[in-house]
Amino acid sequence: MSGPDNSTDAICVFCGSRSGNDPSFAVEASRLGGMLAERGIRLVYGGGDIGLMGVVVRAVLDGGGKATGVIPKFLLEYEVGNPDVDEFIAVETMHERKAIMFDRSDAFVVLPGGIGTLDETIEITTWKQLRQHAKPIIIVNIGGCWDSMINLFDSVIDAGFAHSSIKELITVVDSVDEVFEAIASAPEPKEETITSHF
Repeated sequence: MSGPDNSTDAICVFCGSRSGNDPSFAVEASRLGGMLAERGIRLVYGGGDIGLMGVVVRAVLDGGGKATGVIPKFLLEYEVGNPDVDEFIAVETMHERKAIMFDRSDAFVVLPGGIGTLDETIEITTWKQLRQHAKPIIIVNIGGCWDSMINLFDSVIDAGFAHSSIKELITVVDSVDEVFEAIASAPEPKEETITSHF
């Protein structure tokens, strides 16, 4: 099981290709990008230059930071990529994109987003439940935007489909100010998250 080695050199940010209706989403995304640049932490993200993805990467680059963008080639047809990053990887499939983002990252931060962000978050959390990694997963629940997803964990537990420890696979914070402390203190996944199924 791959996990943290007490250093965070690169953080993967999952977030929307739209900016959303609440202006605070973009404010927090920009602040996170600036913080990554200040700390010398590489951004790993979906390679876009639109929505919250664009906000985060522009803040990183404006702050002198480094970014790895990973994007499927079919999305480049819509001219949504940002080739200005110092590492731009065009892949064939969404599966390849997620695998590279996982391999290049020490932790994951989830900002507001749509079903693509949901997909990435659930998949990386599932991998952690199956003890394929122990990397921190931080959900930034700005203005309660992820309340429904967080409540869904409770519903899965209440229905008897998961051990209560699945809630420890993620750490929920209210703002980007709490992200780095949350990464440093994220618990290791418990064995019961997988063995309780057998």
